[in-house]
Amino acid sequence: MPTYETIPVRGVIRLGQFLKLTGLVEDGATATIAIQSGDVLVNGAVEQRRGAQLAAGDVVEIDLPTGREGAVVGEGI
Repeated sequence: MPTYETIPVRGVIRLGQFLKLTGLVEDGATATIAIQSGDVLVNGAVEQRRGAQLAAGDVVEIDLPTGREGAVVGEGI
């Protein structure tokens, strides 16, 4: 498994927001398309709910034309 950057977040964050925060997608519309297409994995499982709540330690991956990229949800300061 690749090592991804840990992105600190405060409180609850939803999948679509996290994808935008990390820069894995440009905007909410792109996040929605990627999620609904089954291109987004959370902890290795396909997640198709844009509003899915993430917790510290969750690994979010997305299949892009350039390959799979991702980030880890970290605890905020």
